[in-house]
Amino acid sequence: MVFAEKLIAWQRRHGRRGLPWQGTRDPYRIWLSEVMLQQTQVSAVIPYYERFLRRFPTVEVLAAASGDEVLQLWSGLGYYARGRNLHAAAKTVSQLGSFPRTAADIEALPGIGKSTAAAIAAFAFGERAAILDGNVKRVLARYHGIAGWPGEKVVESALWERANRLLPKTDIETYTQALMDLGATVCTRNAPRCDACPVRTGCKARKAGQTAQIPAPRPRKALPQKAVTWLLLLDRGQILLEKRPAPGIWGGLWSFPEAPSKDVEGYCRRLLGCEVRSTRILETLEHGFTHFRLQIRPLLCQVKGVPRLESPGRLWIELDEARSAAVPTPVRKLLDRLPA
Repeated sequence: MVFAEKLIAWQRRHGRRGLPWQGTRDPYRIWLSEVMLQQTQVSAVIPYYERFLRRFPTVEVLAAASGDEVLQLWSGLGYYARGRNLHAAAKTVSQLGSFPRTAADIEALPGIGKSTAAAIAAFAFGERAAILDGNVKRVLARYHGIAGWPGEKVVESALWERANRLLPKTDIETYTQALMDLGATVCTRNAPRCDACPVRTGCKARKAGQTAQIPAPRPRKALPQKAVTWLLLLDRGQILLEKRPAPGIWGGLWSFPEAPSKDVEGYCRRLLGCEVRSTRILETLEHGFTHFRLQIRPLLCQVKGVPRLESPGRLWIELDEARSAAVPTPVRKLLDRLPA
């Protein structure tokens, strides 16, 4: 049996079953799952996926929603550009009148890369298209003994060549799912279960005893640190939130105003025309991103004399409402620390 045939047979016996996005040809549901699963574990995605579909059961409903509604349901899932791009793509699909049917056309939608487009086309329309997500890169790198970091252009090019060459002529949906399942459950980054692998006899990394070295990890760089002061401004049971600009970190989400570490009273007076009655430094938070670490210094301020006229992108809101708004994880953590 060749590589693809072995994977297809293995998937039918040992592949993952019962995931909420399986057993459908609906491109909207498949697309939603593929976007949510990018850099996110299946167990974390399932509740978000189910809540999202309850609120936005079709691409047309999603397209008609506001950005705040979409990001509110995305809040906590991370990588928020995915949510913004999903919303933008839904509007495009709604204008087109139907979901694109080829990988090339799907890739033209906002936020959809080559591998994700291929997965959607394969599962929804049976197109014979190769995928190459992180798990699949690891499987193919080990099987073919391709050393190096998969993010390198020459390594990724070699992996795409293998991915296209290995495509079966039939059963593309089962084969695609098999690759995903194998990388997620057997050919794992650490301690791969080679004894359970259907293609172990042809795996060059296994034969050479190099499964720990292939693929090579991303080159390590010291992550820069960035420090910010957040103002938690309270007035009569309400707290001030500001909408983050998009694109950018947490773009489109509601966060706390950032302030200079000195002269907070003067800053509040100039920003809001209000007076700070008291301040209290809360415990510092740290939040990691791909390219840097953010150190957050929260400053709880009781204020008075706040004008009730809100300006665009700025909102005074009850604490309970703020906790359920479209806010990033560190903001929600700080809100949860405050008394109800």
